Amino acid sequence: MEAANTTRVTVFVLQGLSNNPHIQIVLFVIFLVIYLLTLTGNLLMLLVIRTDSHLHTPMYFFLSQLSFLDAFYSSVIVPKLLENLLSKWKTISFLECFTQIALVIFSGATEACLLSVMAYDRYQAVCHPLLYVVTMNKKVCAGLVGASWAIGMGTGLLNTILLAQQHFCGPNLIRSFACEFPPVLLLTCSDPYISIASILTTMVVLGLGTLVLLLGSYTHIIMTALGINSASGQNKIFSTCSSHFLVVTIFYGSGVFRYMTPASGSGLEQLLSVQYSVVTPLLNPLIYSLKNQEVKAALRRMLARKPRLTF
Repeated sequence: MEAANTTRVTVFVLQGLSNNPHIQIVLFVIFLVIYLLTLTGNLLMLLVIRTDSHLHTPMYFFLSQLSFLDAFYSSVIVPKLLENLLSKWKTISFLECFTQIALVIFSGATEACLLSVMAYDRYQAVCHPLLYVVTMNKKVCAGLVGASWAIGMGTGLLNTILLAQQHFCGPNLIRSFACEFPPVLLLTCSDPYISIASILTTMVVLGLGTLVLLLGSYTHIIMTALGINSASGQNKIFSTCSSHFLVVTIFYGSGVFRYMTPASGSGLEQLLSVQYSVVTPLLNPLIYSLKNQEVKAALRRMLARKPRLTF
């Protein structure tokens, strides 16, 4: 009865990264540049993969999905962050906040699935090269991508709906620069048992499930590579998989530190959130473009093409 008589929160206030106007201007410029570079890098990766026939393979099909997802995820977080850095009142509506939470969970879950699918693709290419074309045909690739997106959507909707059912009566200060699950959960006035059980189940089932698939795939890849007598053959395998392995390490490393530590609004937590939400989507296209010889060759071919202009 007491909960029914209290006022329900309709607007949240984001703590942000700093209250100093001068620092806010500097941060605005830095994050704007990072955001523009993120969009440029990921959209350029999409364009190169789309236009270069040499990259029309399962590996780069999955990479194009990852690039699109990184551009999408960055657009969920950064525009609101930029707006708040220039605003005196850093408010966000209840609906907007929970929409952001749903999209953040969706992006993270989908990326975890895509990374495990990419590891499975490399496993098939390295360990079963003669059956690779048959095993990873267009129908299978489309199904794996569709399943990744569906799992992400279901995970995001389920956890967000359960959290939205909680009662929020105040305070309404979110100790972060964005609406994320851990800091918003701290604001609930009702028993958050169901929401906690839901997000923990998601992290255990989805997080550990994709991690096991990743580790299993790379264990077989490494064993196969070590069994090859040719040094050039080993180098080719490791160079092909090194970019993906580095992306996986950054994603899971920053994600574990961000979501497995208690939400407190500390400086370290804010730094981890920035790295996970803002910097990581920029790193992925840079890693794949700088470490992948095929992508670099495709970029050179695209830049070398003469524009066909008619007057």
